[in-house]
Amino acid sequence: MGILKNLSALCVAIVLPAGAQAQCGGSFSAFKAGLASEAVSRGISKSTVDTFLSGVKSDPKVLRADRAQGVFQRPFIDFSRRLISQNRVNAGRANARTYDGIFDRIEQRYGVDRHVLLAFWAFETDYGAFQGDFNTANALVTLAHDCRRPELFRPQVFAAMELFAQGGFDPRRTTGAWAGEIGMVQMLPQDILINGVDGDGDGAVRLKTSAPDALMSGGKMLQHLGWQAGQPWLQEVTVPAQMDWSLSGLGTTKATSEWQALGVRARNGRLANLPASLILPQGHKGPAFLAYPNFNVYFEWNQSFTYVLTAAYFATRLAGAPVYDAGNPDAGLGPDQMKRLQTRLQARGYDVGKIDGILGAGTRAAVQAEQKRLGLAADAWPTRALLDRL
Repeated sequence: MGILKNLSALCVAIVLPAGAQAQCGGSFSAFKAGLASEAVSRGISKSTVDTFLSGVKSDPKVLRADRAQGVFQRPFIDFSRRLISQNRVNAGRANARTYDGIFDRIEQRYGVDRHVLLAFWAFETDYGAFQGDFNTANALVTLAHDCRRPELFRPQVFAAMELFAQGGFDPRRTTGAWAGEIGMVQMLPQDILINGVDGDGDGAVRLKTSAPDALMSGGKMLQHLGWQAGQPWLQEVTVPAQMDWSLSGLGTTKATSEWQALGVRARNGRLANLPASLILPQGHKGPAFLAYPNFNVYFEWNQSFTYVLTAAYFATRLAGAPVYDAGNPDAGLGPDQMKRLQTRLQARGYDVGKIDGILGAGTRAAVQAEQKRLGLAADAWPTRALLDRL
């Protein structure tokens, strides 16, 4: 199975109508009754709602999958080598040839580079081979009932009901990922409603069985999320042995001329004339990249920094970039050490989110701030030396 979204896809922001019920938890049957009441108030017919919810059950396997995402604890080099194989590279290039005409249409209509979609297609479902076997209706209602992220999944239940009313969803038979995504590029129901495209012209949007439909829909969604046509997203660079490493990270953006003045150079080709951020996923001794504005759109698809960077890098590989220079980064922390570090950072007043052993954005920012305070290389890569100092 392709790596699934650790926080699921972020859809267009949905504001619940006045008086809408936003509760979670409690009796599952009572919760379903609340969903039904709100769905009817949203204008969905009672017969559609009743039929949709009649067989929906809570799925404990969904909750176990939601809680067990340890793969995101892996550092970038390990994670990217795990996901990117020569077989995936070869299959990506073969699919680029097979669907060349579709990708031409996507690039002309939506401005999204084919290699970006190929990378998502590879990671999400291995080019459609492994799309997930969770009952989607059960998964969405289970996650809406769970009180961890009901604000994300409750609207998706109503979107699935609308798809059902349109004939594009079967609450008994539609299957997909544990987090409710459907099809070859794994889209949530609200995204399908907004961005679903009939790419093969058969009169229906079939994201599970039609690669043209899935790819065109993914391209439209990326454009909707802000993708800028004709612009790069990521480029590998080399960095000098010494510089102010606190300038690295997505929080700092500079013109490429400024990065060049600091000694940053393109490893291949030339830097784009765009604002960019310097990314050092495993510190200043490891791989280095400049992230251009399109890179931020990736976080609208997935919130995991490691997944996003790997997907963006893989897209450059498919476009012809060489394997990155891994360098010789300092040893990182294991999951238990990361949790201890997060606990100590939290005790110092930093917002690191959940103590989960994952080096997310909040933890990276806290690490960088403490490195700077302690006179360490402030590259946001946590090491044993930092843990010991704290």
